[in-house]
Amino acid sequence: MHMEVINEVFPSDPEQMAQMAEKGPDGPIFMVNLLKFKEKAEYVDGRETDLTGREAYQLYGAGVAGLLPEYGGRIFLMADVTFLSLGQVEELWDEVAIAAYPDRNSLLRMSSSQEWQDLAIHRAAGLAGQLNIESVVPSFVWGLPWLERFKQEFSG
Repeated sequence: MHMEVINEVFPSDPEQMAQMAEKGPDGPIFMVNLLKFKEKAEYVDGRETDLTGREAYQLYGAGVAGLLPEYGGRIFLMADVTFLSLGQVEELWDEVAIAAYPDRNSLLRMSSSQEWQDLAIHRAAGLAGQLNIESVVPSFVWGLPWLERFKQEFSG
């Protein structure tokens, strides 16, 4: 089986963008972000910078961590990718980040806000590309004690 992977910084498929505006699954949703950073940050406004791509993205990430709660969301996990133990890809991603949102609309509202747009300058400067994968926890898994605690904390 061959699977083509195309990292993007901004969505380019109009159908994908239209689907993001649909209701989506019952939440919470977990957005799995596979991130690939530029060696050196490159800002669209041409500003001079000594930041690496990762450092520019960290400016974005720190701002979004503060913005998420306004939309009912939170950072669930951030971790460096250290090894590919199964499968093959031409190049590994640099980081995995998982953000939790009450539903797809909360993510859409946040990423449409002026605050997010202002932060996204650093995101675009730092990212070579990424994959965003929406996921939900199957109902039969919610019985796990750590997930039940998360669900109670998340919804209340």
